[in-house]
Amino acid sequence: MLKIGLTGSIAVGKSVVCGILAELGCHLIDADETARKVVAAGTKGLRKIVGSFGEEILMPDGELNRSRLGAIVFADKEKRLLLNSIVHPLVIEDQNLWLLHWETADPDGIAVVDAALMIESGSYKRFDALVVVWCEPAIQLKRLMLRDNLSKKEAQNRIGSQMPQDEKKRYADFLIDTSKSIEETRRQTVEIYERLALLADM
Repeated sequence: MLKIGLTGSIAVGKSVVCGILAELGCHLIDADETARKVVAAGTKGLRKIVGSFGEEILMPDGELNRSRLGAIVFADKEKRLLLNSIVHPLVIEDQNLWLLHWETADPDGIAVVDAALMIESGSYKRFDALVVVWCEPAIQLKRLMLRDNLSKKEAQNRIGSQMPQDEKKRYADFLIDTSKSIEETRRQTVEIYERLALLADM
Protein backbone atom coordinates (compact mmCIF):
# COMPACT_ATOMS: atom_id res chain seq x y z
CA MET A 1 0.00 0.00 0.00
CA LEU A 2 1.19 3.50 -0.88
CA LYS A 3 1.16 5.84 2.13
CA ILE A 4 0.79 9.50 1.21
CA GLY A 5 0.99 12.54 3.45
CA LEU A 6 -1.06 15.56 2.40
CA THR A 7 -0.52 18.94 4.02
CA GLY A 8 -0.80 22.67 3.53
CA SER A 9 -1.47 25.77 5.56
CA ILE A 10 -4.84 26.90 6.93
CA ALA A 11 -7.57 27.71 4.35
CA VAL A 12 -5.62 26.69 1.24
CA GLY A 13 -8.15 24.13 -0.02
CA LYS A 14 -6.92 20.81 1.40
CA SER A 15 -10.52 19.64 1.92
CA VAL A 16 -11.34 20.15 -1.77
CA VAL A 17 -8.27 18.15 -2.83
CA CYS A 18 -9.10 15.39 -0.33
CA GLY A 19 -12.66 15.20 -1.66
CA ILE A 20 -11.34 14.68 -5.20
CA LEU A 21 -8.84 12.02 -4.06
CA ALA A 22 -11.63 10.19 -2.22
CA GLU A 23 -13.76 10.23 -5.40
CA LEU A 24 -10.80 8.71 -7.25
CA GLY A 25 -10.66 5.81 -4.78
CA CYS A 26 -8.03 6.82 -2.23
CA HIS A 27 -8.56 5.99 1.45
CA LEU A 28 -8.48 9.22 3.47
CA ILE A 29 -8.11 10.19 7.10
CA ASP A 30 -8.34 13.78 8.31
CA ALA A 31 -6.03 14.69 11.21
CA ASP A 32 -8.51 17.36 12.37
CA GLU A 33 -11.21 14.71 12.80
CA THR A 34 -8.75 12.42 14.57
CA ALA A 35 -7.65 15.30 16.81
CA ARG A 36 -11.30 15.88 17.78
CA LYS A 37 -11.72 12.19 18.54
CA VAL A 38 -8.63 11.90 20.78
CA VAL A 39 -9.73 14.88 22.93
CA ALA A 40 -13.44 13.99 23.19
CA ALA A 41 -15.09 13.96 26.62
CA GLY A 42 -13.73 11.16 28.81
CA THR A 43 -10.50 10.59 26.82
CA LYS A 44 -6.98 10.65 28.23
CA GLY A 45 -6.25 13.40 25.69
CA LEU A 46 -8.83 15.73 27.22
CA ARG A 47 -7.65 14.91 30.75
CA LYS A 48 -4.10 15.91 29.76
CA ILE A 49 -5.32 19.18 28.21
CA VAL A 50 -7.33 20.07 31.32
CA GLY A 51 -4.27 19.25 33.44
CA SER A 52 -2.23 21.77 31.43
CA PHE A 53 -4.80 24.49 30.65
CA GLY A 54 -7.32 24.24 33.50
CA GLU A 55 -11.04 23.51 33.76
CA GLU A 56 -11.96 26.83 32.11
CA ILE A 57 -11.34 25.28 28.66
CA LEU A 58 -14.29 22.91 29.25
CA MET A 59 -17.91 23.51 28.31
CA PRO A 60 -20.67 22.76 30.87
CA ASP A 61 -21.25 19.32 29.27
CA GLY A 62 -17.59 18.33 29.75
CA GLU A 63 -16.61 18.72 26.09
CA LEU A 64 -13.63 20.82 25.04
CA ASN A 65 -14.41 24.48 24.38
CA ARG A 66 -12.48 24.72 21.10
CA SER A 67 -12.95 28.43 20.52
CA ARG A 68 -11.67 29.27 24.02
CA LEU A 69 -8.66 26.97 23.69
CA GLY A 70 -8.01 28.29 20.16
CA ALA A 71 -7.98 31.87 21.41
CA ILE A 72 -5.40 30.89 24.05
CA VAL A 73 -3.02 28.92 21.82
CA PHE A 74 -3.13 31.19 18.76
CA ALA A 75 -2.06 34.09 20.97
CA ASP A 76 0.79 32.25 22.74
CA LYS A 77 3.44 30.19 20.94
CA GLU A 78 4.54 28.31 24.08
CA LYS A 79 0.99 27.24 24.84
CA ARG A 80 0.47 26.22 21.22
CA LEU A 81 3.58 24.01 21.40
CA LEU A 82 2.34 22.54 24.69
CA LEU A 83 -1.03 21.67 23.15
CA ASN A 84 0.65 20.12 20.11
CA SER A 85 2.91 18.02 22.37
CA ILE A 86 -0.22 16.55 23.96
CA VAL A 87 -2.35 16.03 20.85
CA HIS A 88 0.17 15.03 18.13
CA PRO A 89 1.34 11.71 19.65
CA LEU A 90 -2.29 10.64 20.17
CA VAL A 91 -3.22 11.57 16.60
CA ILE A 92 -0.21 9.70 15.15
CA GLU A 93 -1.05 6.61 17.24
CA ASP A 94 -4.61 6.64 15.84
CA GLN A 95 -3.37 7.22 12.26
CA ASN A 96 -0.95 4.29 12.54
CA LEU A 97 -3.80 1.96 13.51
CA TRP A 98 -5.83 3.27 10.55
CA LEU A 99 -2.88 2.74 8.15
CA LEU A 100 -2.40 -0.79 9.47
CA HIS A 101 -6.07 -1.55 8.80
CA TRP A 102 -5.87 -0.42 5.15
CA GLU A 103 -2.53 -2.14 4.61
CA THR A 104 -4.35 -5.39 5.32
CA ALA A 105 -7.70 -4.53 3.71
CA ASP A 106 -6.33 -3.03 0.47
CA PRO A 107 -2.61 -3.77 0.04
CA ASP A 108 -2.56 -2.28 -3.49
CA GLY A 109 -4.44 0.88 -2.52
CA ILE A 110 -3.44 4.46 -1.74
CA ALA A 111 -3.92 5.76 1.82
CA VAL A 112 -3.79 9.51 2.31
CA VAL A 113 -3.31 11.17 5.70
CA ASP A 114 -4.37 14.85 5.67
CA ALA A 115 -2.69 16.90 8.40
CA ALA A 116 -1.92 20.62 8.58
CA LEU A 117 1.12 20.29 10.87
CA MET A 118 2.71 17.21 9.32
CA ILE A 119 5.97 18.96 8.43
CA GLU A 120 6.23 20.86 11.72
CA SER A 121 5.74 17.67 13.76
CA GLY A 122 8.15 15.66 11.59
CA SER A 123 5.49 13.00 10.98
CA TYR A 124 5.72 13.51 7.18
CA LYS A 125 8.85 11.32 7.20
CA ARG A 126 6.80 8.14 7.62
CA PHE A 127 5.10 8.49 4.21
CA ASP A 128 6.15 7.32 0.75
CA ALA A 129 5.48 10.79 -0.69
CA LEU A 130 4.29 14.21 0.45
CA VAL A 131 1.68 16.33 -1.35
CA VAL A 132 1.62 20.02 -0.40
CA VAL A 133 -1.52 22.03 -1.20
CA TRP A 134 -1.03 25.80 -1.48
CA CYS A 135 -2.56 28.99 -2.85
CA GLU A 136 -1.65 32.63 -3.28
CA PRO A 137 -1.39 34.41 0.12
CA ALA A 138 -4.08 37.03 -0.67
CA ILE A 139 -6.53 34.25 -1.60
CA GLN A 140 -5.66 32.30 1.57
CA LEU A 141 -6.33 35.38 3.72
CA LYS A 142 -9.68 36.07 2.04
CA ARG A 143 -10.78 32.42 2.33
CA LEU A 144 -9.89 32.26 6.02
CA MET A 145 -11.72 35.51 6.85
CA LEU A 146 -14.85 34.27 5.07
CA ARG A 147 -14.71 30.70 6.34
CA ASP A 148 -14.15 31.45 10.03
CA ASN A 149 -15.75 34.91 10.15
CA LEU A 150 -12.48 36.52 11.28
CA SER A 151 -11.18 40.06 11.04
CA LYS A 152 -8.18 40.64 8.78
CA LYS A 153 -5.88 40.90 11.82
CA GLU A 154 -7.24 37.69 13.40
CA ALA A 155 -6.80 35.82 10.13
CA GLN A 156 -3.27 37.18 9.67
CA ASN A 157 -2.39 36.05 13.21
CA ARG A 158 -3.60 32.52 12.49
CA ILE A 159 -1.71 32.34 9.20
CA GLY A 160 1.38 33.82 10.87
CA SER A 161 1.31 31.14 13.57
CA GLN A 162 2.04 28.45 10.95
CA MET A 163 5.10 27.60 8.89
CA PRO A 164 5.18 29.86 5.78
CA GLN A 165 3.72 28.29 2.63
CA ASP A 166 6.96 28.75 0.67
CA GLU A 167 8.83 26.76 3.30
CA LYS A 168 6.26 23.94 3.22
CA LYS A 169 6.52 23.75 -0.56
CA ARG A 170 10.22 22.89 -0.28
CA TYR A 171 9.33 19.57 1.38
CA ALA A 172 6.87 18.51 -1.34
CA ASP A 173 7.16 15.61 -3.73
CA PHE A 174 3.99 16.93 -5.41
CA LEU A 175 2.42 20.41 -5.36
CA ILE A 176 -1.22 21.38 -5.94
CA ASP A 177 -2.04 25.08 -6.45
CA THR A 178 -5.69 25.86 -5.59
CA SER A 179 -5.50 29.59 -6.43
CA LYS A 180 -7.58 29.26 -9.60
CA SER A 181 -10.80 27.39 -10.34
CA ILE A 182 -12.10 24.15 -8.85
CA GLU A 183 -11.71 22.66 -12.34
CA GLU A 184 -8.01 23.55 -12.39
CA THR A 185 -7.54 22.12 -8.89
CA ARG A 186 -9.28 18.93 -10.04
CA ARG A 187 -7.03 18.70 -13.13
CA GLN A 188 -3.86 18.93 -11.02
CA THR A 189 -5.21 16.47 -8.43
CA VAL A 190 -6.20 13.88 -11.04
CA GLU A 191 -2.77 14.19 -12.67
CA ILE A 192 -1.02 13.57 -9.34
CA TYR A 193 -3.39 10.71 -8.50
CA GLU A 194 -2.46 9.01 -11.79
CA ARG A 195 1.22 9.32 -10.93
CA LEU A 196 0.59 7.93 -7.44
CA ALA A 197 -1.40 5.02 -8.89
CA LEU A 198 1.61 4.10 -11.03
CA LEU A 199 3.81 4.14 -7.91
CA ALA A 200 1.28 1.97 -6.04
CA ASP A 201 1.46 -0.64 -8.82
CA MET A 202 5.25 -0.87 -8.70
